[in-house]
Amino acid sequence: MLRSPLRLILLAVLAFAAARLPAAEVQSHGLVFEHWIADAFFQKYRPPGYTQKWDLPADIPRDLPPEFTGLPANPKAAKYGTPVGLGDALRQFDIDEPFLLILGYWEQPDPEEKRFVKILAPRVEPAVWHALWGPVTRADLERLDTLIKRRDLDYLEVRRLAQKMKASPPYNQTIFVLNPKIDSQGQRRLQCSLRFEDVFKYLTPGLARDREETPSLWGVPFPGPVLSTPREFTHQK
Repeated sequence: MLRSPLRLILLAVLAFAAARLPAAEVQSHGLVFEHWIADAFFQKYRPPGYTQKWDLPADIPRDLPPEFTGLPANPKAAKYGTPVGLGDALRQFDIDEPFLLILGYWEQPDPEEKRFVKILAPRVEPAVWHALWGPVTRADLERLDTLIKRRDLDYLEVRRLAQKMKASPPYNQTIFVLNPKIDSQGQRRLQCSLRFEDVFKYLTPGLARDREETPSLWGVPFPGPVLSTPREFTHQK
């Protein structure tokens, strides 16, 4: 496939950036997306760690219209048409302030690169966010989280019990998708996600979900594509 000199330069720059990432950051397309947002709108802010509540806190300087002043933001990247992972379910349940959810949806048209095809940044109000949980309470999430973290049972049994609980009320009545992460390596986490169609239905009603040739955020086009190969999964027996 022929590539223009400008495109080759961009791919080389992104490849160099990806090569310098630690092993824990192999999903370089998400990091490139986050860094582009920070560089373009938040004066090149970088979080000091990965445990803070917001990737882009409310008090950092920004080059945005006044209506976005004082709003924290979390950027997320997901494959177009698939759920967007939101991380720890309890942390998401505890959100009690307006925030920006900056979403970048990508596709993999080439084995070597990902291309972002849709970018949106809805302002999410706490009432809307809490409504998506439906009848699920924090105590419900804590009960499921406690089960997931049980160490007196084999991980396969914990996984079976967690899936059974997840499929019963009130857990099966929430818009959020609950994702117990349980494996033989000791991982025991309760995460959550939002389906592609629910993002547009509840967070951006009226916004077209069609792919875009040159997606942009607040008038600034994303300078992709991003050098990134498909993710490989190791399947456990």
